[in-house]
Amino acid sequence: QVQLVESGGGLVQAGGSLRLSCAASGRTFSSYAMGWFRQVPGKEREFVAVINWSGGNTYYTDSVKGRFTISRDNAKNTVYLQMNSLKPEDTAVYYCAYYKGATPPPTIATMPTAWDYWGQGTQVTVSS
Repeated sequence: QVQLVESGGGLVQAGGSLRLSCAASGRTFSSYAMGWFRQVPGKEREFVAVINWSGGNTYYTDSVKGRFTISRDNAKNTVYLQMNSLKPEDTAVYYCAYYKGATPPPTIATMPTAWDYWGQGTQVTVSS
């Protein structure tokens, strides 16, 4: 079992920044990929970003490229999502996820059903 706990969400004005954190416990962290998804009411969970086991490979959905950065600290069992230049359309509940593999290809990483463990989510609200 893996426990994932997100933090760092909140209310921010458009153009502002937030950094989300996700602390993992219960299973080896450093060998597996981590990701971020988001979801708004009435819509499917949407892929945001993935980082492979070492941090050497990342992949983002087009709408956040150049604005969001995913990173990880394997010594702290934590993955981060730095979100800059936030837009009202970024408003959602953000979830971190754990993948029981080292480097999922983008075609797999973008599928919520491919991920093995999820956090409880943290709300991000961007006001215009």
